[in-house]
Amino acid sequence: MLLLRSVLFNIAFYTNLIVRMIVLSPIYFLLPRKKAFGIPKAWAASNNWLMAKIVGATFEIEGMENIPEGGCIFAPKHQSAWDTFALLPYQRDPVYILKRELMWIPLFGWYVAKQRMIPVNRGARGKVMVDVMKRTKQEMDNGRQLIIYPEGTRRPPGAEPAYRYGIARIYRDIQVPVVPIVAHWGLFWGRRKLIKHPGKFKVRILPAIQPGMDPDAFYAHLIETLETESDRLLVETVAANPHLPLPPTAAKRLAELKGQSTI
Repeated sequence: MLLLRSVLFNIAFYTNLIVRMIVLSPIYFLLPRKKAFGIPKAWAASNNWLMAKIVGATFEIEGMENIPEGGCIFAPKHQSAWDTFALLPYQRDPVYILKRELMWIPLFGWYVAKQRMIPVNRGARGKVMVDVMKRTKQEMDNGRQLIIYPEGTRRPPGAEPAYRYGIARIYRDIQVPVVPIVAHWGLFWGRRKLIKHPGKFKVRILPAIQPGMDPDAFYAHLIETLETESDRLLVETVAANPHLPLPPTAAKRLAELKGQSTI
């Protein structure tokens, strides 16, 4: 049954994406940018609905009151394809810094270009990165929310931290609050995994880290905040979903936490 539900979800997910892009693209490209963004938001909400109805996986959000008014940086833990879009319906006007190759994908690249997402060559240095920061600041000055994954890529639940310093440079240069976010999406929709697992979990939005800290101190504080709350939420999520098969990284981390008796 689990395999059948997962296959049905995958079929529904890609059908939903293709049909919406074909049918709604003319409307999307004719609308003003902000109104057009309602179409990707509705798509994201429909995928959350499909996960709930077909797979039986749902989530609730804690800490919406921690999102500041105006420009800010969302700094979520990144575990799954799900977390790249699931929170879009709850965000006002998000902007991503993304690898430039994504802009070359027909139709998808046009969609993100209309939303003024910011492409970057990951190997770039010097003037290119200065231009990226300038462009990012312009978008943030218009009240947008930057989404950046501090670890840079998807990591399985419970994996040892592997953060990149880039977010500290952005924090120093952009001077807006940073909002840490933790959730264990990867226990339900694993990276490159066909099987999707039912259950219920929490997305926790933590208090914003205000601008003005020394970048090194901010970097250390962000890592400590994300990892401490991620550990706590891992214990809670597994306790609430004892049926879940745990990836080795999560099982190992739970054993370490049990030995420490700190959570």
